[in-house]
Amino acid sequence: MQKFTTFLGSLLAIVFLVGLAFTLTRSSMIGFFDVLPVYILMGIAIFMMLYEAFFDNK
Repeated sequence: MQKFTTFLGSLLAIVFLVGLAFTLTRSSMIGFFDVLPVYILMGIAIFMMLYEAFFDNK
């Protein structure tokens, strides 16, 4: 049950973060290279969240 809850929470957080990053690209005044650092930081944050939730066994 704990793995399912961790998976569901991680999935909801990932959907939120990706949705937040994609809303920036909808503006016509903001280009791809303006949003690229946001994508990089979101990728790092998602990786760190998944690593801590599933692979860190301390």
